[in-house]
Amino acid sequence: MNNKNSSAQIIANQLFDNHDSFKEIALKNRRFKHSDIIPLILKLSENPIFEVSEIGKSFENRTIYQIKIGSGLTKVLLWSQMHGDEATATMAIFDIFKFFSEKNELESQKTEILEKCTLYFVPMLNPDGAERFTRRNALGIDLNRDALRLQSPEAVLLKKLQNELKPDFGYNLHDQSLRYAVGDTGKQTTMAFLATAYNEAREINPIRKRSMQLIVGMNRTLQNFIPNQVARFSDEFEPRAFGDNIQKWGTTLILVESGGYANDTEKQFIRKLNFVAILSSLISIANNDFENEKIEDYNSIPENTKSLFNLLVRNTIVSFEGKKVTMDIGINIEELPSKSAKKFAIKATIEDLGDLSTFYGIEEIDASGMEFIAEKPLNLYQKADFKLVKQGKTEYLIQNGRIKR
Repeated sequence: MNNKNSSAQIIANQLFDNHDSFKEIALKNRRFKHSDIIPLILKLSENPIFEVSEIGKSFENRTIYQIKIGSGLTKVLLWSQMHGDEATATMAIFDIFKFFSEKNELESQKTEILEKCTLYFVPMLNPDGAERFTRRNALGIDLNRDALRLQSPEAVLLKKLQNELKPDFGYNLHDQSLRYAVGDTGKQTTMAFLATAYNEAREINPIRKRSMQLIVGMNRTLQNFIPNQVARFSDEFEPRAFGDNIQKWGTTLILVESGGYANDTEKQFIRKLNFVAILSSLISIANNDFENEKIEDYNSIPENTKSLFNLLVRNTIVSFEGKKVTMDIGINIEELPSKSAKKFAIKATIEDLGDLSTFYGIEEIDASGMEFIAEKPLNLYQKADFKLVKQGKTEYLIQNGRIKR
């Protein structure tokens, strides 16, 4: 590791270690609503370093805010929750606001960012979707597939921002399924990145090259905290997507996807990783260190592959009409929101059976020598309630897809 990389990692470690002091405590879980962030935004307006603007309305007339920080020539636009149920980075953005508003041991790096960059944050682009904690907006439209027709007021707003600000860099902040894996490792993808393509040929021009270089640095930073759990999203050109088009329109675009991490249901650890990765990359933009990165290192990041079950039971013995068959059982878990969308219940379903040796589980059980016992014969799409029994003794009890020992 060269001296610059070593220095960058020391800074990243400080951000990681001190995150709790910057954490916005009003956001304790990911199912918050527009009304929950308004007081936080209004409080920011009392601090002279922030410029808070009402920049538009959602389809259901909820106010969409922009928070501006800094006075530098390099313009950076960051937006979160264009999908209403993807809230991890929104929490991290409010932590970033606290980082900029309070004195800390990284004062020189903070000052450099604010002197060399102007940051524009849109922390909740799709407040109607957030109200229901659903991906799409109130019209049922996926905003990230509305960059051409611009049928949604929220999409019109994002295009207007890109046209008027002409940002040098853009951060498109998302969450992805928990069931993505890093390449063929079987390890759960915790963070994924993409330097979006701007044409069908997936060519690399200077604008896209900068995306790749920034992601290389973000990946290196995160490997120290989540080794082998960072992936690269597939870069097929999607002509309707904002990420692809914003790259095409001249802004270096970094797409960030927050995945899953063990025992982090509310994504508080991944929130911290967003905080560290975004701020580290902003420091790199301010001092131009990212320009030293090689795009070959971007291509060496393993691809994001969807090959995980929430629970994979391997090699269990199942009885069918008197015959015993050895098979694997793949179980997936779905969140069922309450009427208020503030809470959720869990529904676990058996999604696949048979030889699942090419798949992995976020959790796995080697059930060799154990029999599958349930009230009903094993079938696809039934509720995942059963026992794994060996020599008359229950080794594992599975209730609604969760392991009870």
